[in-house]
Amino acid sequence: MHKLTQRLLTSIRDARLMKPGHRVGVAVSGGADSVALLRLLLELRDELGIVLSVVHFNHHIRGDASDSDEAFVCELASRYDLEFHHSGDDVPSYAVAEHLSLEAAARRLRYRYFESLLRAGVLDRIATAHTLDDQAETVLLRLIRGAGTRGLAGIFPVVQVESEIPGGPSGQIIRPLLHIRRPDLERYLQDLHQPWRDDASNFDPKHARNRVRQTLLPVIESEFTPAIRHRLGDLGEIARAEEEHWDKIVRGALPAVKSEARALNIRGLLMHDLALQRRLLRAIAHEIGLSLEFEQVQEVLQLARSHASGEKRIALGDDWCAVRLGDRLSFEHREQAAYPSGYEYVLNVPGQIGVPELRSTFEARLVPRVAAGCMDQILTTRLGQPLTVRNWRPGDRFFPAHTKSPKKLKELLQERHIPQAERHLWPVIQSGDEIVWVRGFACPAHLWVKETEEEALVISEHPGSLV
Repeated sequence: MHKLTQRLLTSIRDARLMKPGHRVGVAVSGGADSVALLRLLLELRDELGIVLSVVHFNHHIRGDASDSDEAFVCELASRYDLEFHHSGDDVPSYAVAEHLSLEAAARRLRYRYFESLLRAGVLDRIATAHTLDDQAETVLLRLIRGAGTRGLAGIFPVVQVESEIPGGPSGQIIRPLLHIRRPDLERYLQDLHQPWRDDASNFDPKHARNRVRQTLLPVIESEFTPAIRHRLGDLGEIARAEEEHWDKIVRGALPAVKSEARALNIRGLLMHDLALQRRLLRAIAHEIGLSLEFEQVQEVLQLARSHASGEKRIALGDDWCAVRLGDRLSFEHREQAAYPSGYEYVLNVPGQIGVPELRSTFEARLVPRVAAGCMDQILTTRLGQPLTVRNWRPGDRFFPAHTKSPKKLKELLQERHIPQAERHLWPVIQSGDEIVWVRGFACPAHLWVKETEEEALVISEHPGSLV
């Protein structure tokens, strides 16, 4: 038995990832990691007593190359007489429709297919080929983006997929290679003379993960420590254990703090340490479908510690607010009388419209392209008309120029530290289904006026004036 095969067998048994009789689908993209996982499990299937099959999802991102990957995986399954489960979707079109990055759209559709196989009872487990390198890259990326301990937990070795109907089939997505390096898998395949497919997108520097893999991690390895990948993997494992530990503490402390479904006793909350205070707030909010970010947790804690008499409230997005009254802190739907309900006006091109809620006027002008000025703020005249001026809404996404991908507008406003009171009425301008202008941000680069166009569209806001 190859030494790598023995390592994998030990990991699977220690973590109890599979049981005899399990129908295990191996998610194979055609790349080295997934092909190696398939070959390793082929060696171990008799020892483990499992029934193997191959699962492939065609993202249709790279045209003929994507189809060639699918044909390669199909041939591999046929060579070892394995059942081949395959599906696909037009990921680029889905990404545009849902305002997602290609990577996020591909992952969503791929895992939706995996989950459908588990919920249909076709498979008991689906094994993906995430490695220690993937874990290190994920933890480092999340650290850079400001994640808390839950984010630093990285890639979980097991994800439970529950049935959508009571008593129906369920299963797990498992990651048995999280303790194995990518170079070890490539050497294993070379020893077997087993070819694999390389995905060119894995080398494209426009993706943040590729820059971390090709630039940042090698610099850290050479200039600071060659063990950085193992240390990041250890950090992820520590964070996962911390989260499991904290979950038990929160479940134990929650009943004494929570006075009713959406409310808690402030005195009971503040008797705990700060770390538990934060987690208790997030747990209560999570029960009602409200996801609190760090900034919002801090605002709610400040409200809880305040000594103002009477009722006091703060906004938590468009739908919820935190309300303090006496020793009671509750999460409630925002009252329309207390907060403006929003606005929506038609802006003709050319034309202008007053927005009383902002005490501003918005103007759309057509000017010669050569006199249009800053490229970031001018748009093509090919936009659908008329335009719509409105306040931003939950779920809105925007793709400012000079950024890598679309983001939730809520996140963009938080990054600029826009106060909650101002955030609610922050203006956007929409053309068709796309947001083309947001106060304070560069317009999307794909909507900039082209050199072949004679005219440009300039949108401007004039605060303090109403037409």
